[in-house]
Amino acid sequence: MQASLTQKRIQAREAKPRGAIGRAIRYLFKYKLDAALPYVFLIVATLSQLAVPRLVRNVIDAVTSGYIADQILAALDKIPAQFVSVALPKILEATGRDASLTLEQLRTQLEADLASAPQTLISAIIFIIIFALLRGLFAFLQAYWAEKNSQAVAYDMRNDLYAKIQRLSFSYHDKNQTGQLMIRATDDVEKVRLFIGQGLVQLVGALILLTGTLIILFTTNVKLAFTALPILPIAFVIFLIFGGLSQPLFAKVQQKLSALNTVLQENLAGIKVIKAFTREKQQQQRFRVAADESMHQAIVVARLFTFLFPLVFMIANLGQAAILNVGGKEIIAGALSLGEWQEFSLYLIYLFLPIAQFGFIITQLGQASASASRIFEIIDAKSDITDKPDAIKLPAVQGNVKFENVTFRYFGGGEPVLSNVTFEAKSGETIALLGATGSGKTTIINLLPRFYDPSEGQITIDGYDLRDVTLDSLRSQIGIVLQETTLFSGTIRENIAFGKPDATDEEIIAAAQAAQAHDFISSFPEKYNTHVGERGTTLSGGQKQRVAIARALLLNPRILILDDSTSSVDMATEAALQKALDVLMKGRTSFVIAQRISTVMNADKILVLDKGKVVAEGKHKELMEDSPIYAEIYNSQILVNEKGGAG
Repeated sequence: MQASLTQKRIQAREAKPRGAIGRAIRYLFKYKLDAALPYVFLIVATLSQLAVPRLVRNVIDAVTSGYIADQILAALDKIPAQFVSVALPKILEATGRDASLTLEQLRTQLEADLASAPQTLISAIIFIIIFALLRGLFAFLQAYWAEKNSQAVAYDMRNDLYAKIQRLSFSYHDKNQTGQLMIRATDDVEKVRLFIGQGLVQLVGALILLTGTLIILFTTNVKLAFTALPILPIAFVIFLIFGGLSQPLFAKVQQKLSALNTVLQENLAGIKVIKAFTREKQQQQRFRVAADESMHQAIVVARLFTFLFPLVFMIANLGQAAILNVGGKEIIAGALSLGEWQEFSLYLIYLFLPIAQFGFIITQLGQASASASRIFEIIDAKSDITDKPDAIKLPAVQGNVKFENVTFRYFGGGEPVLSNVTFEAKSGETIALLGATGSGKTTIINLLPRFYDPSEGQITIDGYDLRDVTLDSLRSQIGIVLQETTLFSGTIRENIAFGKPDATDEEIIAAAQAAQAHDFISSFPEKYNTHVGERGTTLSGGQKQRVAIARALLLNPRILILDDSTSSVDMATEAALQKALDVLMKGRTSFVIAQRISTVMNADKILVLDKGKVVAEGKHKELMEDSPIYAEIYNSQILVNEKGGAG
């Protein structure tokens, strides 16, 4: 049974790339006429190209027939009259003319050939120029519209990919590295775009040119056409073999590139830590190892294709040699004119050209297939946290929160992070969560906005199970200030108004004042229009935290989550901030995580957690009497601070 399941997974992975590239191409279908235009232009350009060899044949035949006519007329004038009757049959036979022609009729035909040669030459050259202009114009239009369409497909694909990444649950992001996701939204999408904009059009163009050329060859000279035909199936078999070999190799190239990008992203994000611990050389070595692996994998692919192209060209040359042999004999036998031979030679190039193009197309197709598979792997990923089909919109809440026998395990397995947690928060109460690192405090506040779902038990707000309401209606009523403060590139005003972009200046300033942020913001030359750096690096830790608090307060949520929100401020700022928070938390159900016990002593209810369980619950005075763990935390902080102050 297990072997069968494993085999099915392997087959699914092997089938996925083939379906993935077809699915990527279907992005073109929404553009309808625009998607068809490049191929219409391609057909016109290809037909113009196919017309040229026939015109070249006319030029050569006109020049040849004119030259031969001139030479025969000159020879006839030099032949004595008594020998004309003897020479005439041989001349007619050599020139392929009717043996019953008289000398006068022959002269008339030769003079006509000589007279018409310049006009035929001029006409053919004019048409060659016209078809060249047509081909150039429509080739340009084809390339422009194909590029335009491919950019539109890349735009749609990136938006779909980004939208899906935004919707995926935290558990998915826990298991996947940022660098891996970034490379799929950039390099992988670009490889798919290149195939749709270039490789796919080249493939269709090569097939049209190949088909048109074969039709013309068989209508021109069947014997020569059959001589050239055997090289085609041989070339196609070789391309199929190389295509099958290259597909997994290109997938590995993208994996190595993703790993390289992950190292780069982590190093840029943690550059301060790297410099602080003087780990530049070690991280450089780590990057070099990833770069070496990426390079070696690319060389493996290059080695494969450096063998492919010489092999294909060798086969093409063997076919050309066979055609030279047969064609040369036809010319000697008089069954083939020089113009027909030149026409056939040019069409022969058109036959070999698509075969050579298939090598480049196979390269792009292999890359695009691997990349499309990686893109749709994300787009098709199932989020652990989704709206139920019958989910309702959560009405305006009062803020009554209940945890009932909640157990939670990350990734659905392993030891529980929370075990049978049960408590109730009534509307307007402040619930403080206290405990050592890893006790489960952060997990509780992650479950409340449904960043994760409990493995067992249920969580309700005003009696509504969180799994029965839509995510948007739930999260829009919860204000959150996380321990890891994240600000975005832009102005302070934009960061405060992140959850409410249409907020007025008065609302933004009021939120900043409540969060004790207005004064330091006003001290900047550009005030609320001051730009913050990436992740808010131009602000101090305390400043970032106060901007984050203002951002949460602007939503005026009924439920407020403060995850150690005063940890990055000094004692004076903390005191002022705590007073503001005390006022703001009135009338709201607030969940507060704090490392300092002084910030939670006035809470309506304090939950003491230890190893994922609620080991004590109550107010400060009750817990001092009934909870040894709480008393120990209190004594370790308050009494030490008092001794420090006395000292």
